[in-house]
Amino acid sequence: MIVCGDDGLAHRLAAELRGVYAEQVTLVVPPSGRRVRQPVVGRARAASAALLDRVVNAAVNRTGTSGEPASNEQVVEAPEITEAVLTEVGADRAAALALVYDDDETNIRAALTARRLNPRIRLVLRLYNRRLGQHIEELLDQTAAVASGDGDARGAGLDASTTVLSDADTAAPALAATALVGTSKVVQTEGLVLRAVERQPPRPGEVADPGLCTLALLSATSNDPAGADGSEGSGEHGPHLLPDEAAVAAATGRGTVVLEQVSYSGPSLPAGRGGVPPFASLFSRRLRWSLAGLVACVLALAVGLMIVTGEHPLYATYVTLLDLFGINDPAFHESTARQVLQLLSGLVGLLLLPVLLAAVLEALGTFRSASALRKPPRGLGGHVVLLGLGKIGTRVLTRLRELHIPVVCVESDPDARGMATARRLRVPVVLGDVTQEGVLEAAKIHRAHALLALTSADTTNLEASLYARSVRPDLRVVLRLYDDDFATAVYRTLRAAHPFALTRSRSVSHLAAPAFAGAMMGRQILGAIPVERRVLLFAEVDVAGHPRLEGRTVGEAFRAGAWRVLALNTSPPGRRRSEGASGEEDSAPASGLVWDLPPTYVLGAGDRVVLAATRRGLAELLGRRRRDRAGA
Repeated sequence: MIVCGDDGLAHRLAAELRGVYAEQVTLVVPPSGRRVRQPVVGRARAASAALLDRVVNAAVNRTGTSGEPASNEQVVEAPEITEAVLTEVGADRAAALALVYDDDETNIRAALTARRLNPRIRLVLRLYNRRLGQHIEELLDQTAAVASGDGDARGAGLDASTTVLSDADTAAPALAATALVGTSKVVQTEGLVLRAVERQPPRPGEVADPGLCTLALLSATSNDPAGADGSEGSGEHGPHLLPDEAAVAAATGRGTVVLEQVSYSGPSLPAGRGGVPPFASLFSRRLRWSLAGLVACVLALAVGLMIVTGEHPLYATYVTLLDLFGINDPAFHESTARQVLQLLSGLVGLLLLPVLLAAVLEALGTFRSASALRKPPRGLGGHVVLLGLGKIGTRVLTRLRELHIPVVCVESDPDARGMATARRLRVPVVLGDVTQEGVLEAAKIHRAHALLALTSADTTNLEASLYARSVRPDLRVVLRLYDDDFATAVYRTLRAAHPFALTRSRSVSHLAAPAFAGAMMGRQILGAIPVERRVLLFAEVDVAGHPRLEGRTVGEAFRAGAWRVLALNTSPPGRRRSEGASGEEDSAPASGLVWDLPPTYVLGAGDRVVLAATRRGLAELLGRRRRDRAGA
């Protein structure tokens, strides 16, 4: 396995492949001067951090006393990915290659080179441009099919498959759900929604609602404000993923994560109207009332003229309009009533001119400001304050607006990536440094429902969160923090200081790495749901070749703590279930998924199932299948 990248995702992905899947990994990183600080992973955090300046991979390996890297990882420094570098690291004979640079063009160029060197290599690309990613995925798959002589690379096998993922798309549903309902986790693909909900332990005499199934038991310290957030190293006090019925019954006093809803959400809502404001917003309320009053006056004058002259209503209206615009002959020899009506029509015409001029000016101003940034309305409340409109913030903003959630964004850079999206979606934006006084107040933080701090600087996110808590102690806060040690310390401190407020710390690379690792191993990962500081994966698996699945009933195939079959996929094999890089929702509903499988249903070799699995459980399924194939 080869992993190429220049940020924390590459190091997390390498650690995932080593620690969970026990794979031999070659990590290609930029030279030390151009590399960002790697995230700390594993138990030996302090020791590995001390060796950070001496050993390239010290932050991602469980090192020994000598400081040498683990035997199943090789680190290569290269300023850019060229054909010579790929040949040096063995791309011509590697099983899979992950290109997770933060630049789309770099990943595409390297992928084209790698596909030429090895048509059978499995490629996993990180691309932000979803539409481009869809075309690149199809192009690379077609190239592999032509080079291998197969008609369809995916149909022939997963060895030459290409998977394009976006860390922003992977993390956005979880971040948005955390801000909205705090404890909910959502995975969305092709309109398919998996909604998992954290539930507090039942009170004495109460019976907890089991939902569709119990996905996890929360850590024993989750209700302790000073307790550590559950992680891989929490032992028996940590979260218990995929427990059996006996474990759920015995876990008194512990919260649960249950699958509450599985439904088809339909295609994505339209993002906007191309900057064209709705008709009602063209004119102010006062101007609309003025126009309505003038119309009523015209109708009243037309009715009066019809009564006085006995003319047809249409003719009376026409004559009234002529009088209104001053283009009718004076009523010299008409009756007194007719002359009075003509004078009144002229007076209304004088009033109409400034009103029409004001309407034109307001409409022009509205169209001119349609592309400008909106300011938060005065009476806004119950909204989400989103800090940072970078790559992650833009995706989260789109998710929130698809759910019709009011959002106010705060961004210091007027040329940030997501500013165009905010204008298109007509979302209020406050320009300014969030650490400066008055910026969060301008975003109406005192009336907000939640704060999403998603800037790229940990200290900025922390400072903004602390200040927001000083304004609203009960505010729901979600922080994007890069370093695991820092995130854990912040989480515990904030929870101890504000025990009745919801605080969550999330790492984008922590959420995205399992999906990228699963794709490298040939698994189609539908999504990942964080359970405290662990991750539960949802994957689509072919039953054929898996002795733990094939020929067994759904009840027999369940393995506590490892995997659980949730649904049967009866759609054609060629149909993709993941949004991938394109982000385009499939217009066909997810009717090919059967969720209420009886425990006695026997899984056949031709079945494909959707299952929830831990990372190690998924690795065990894959490893067992590989060993069986090797023995055959």
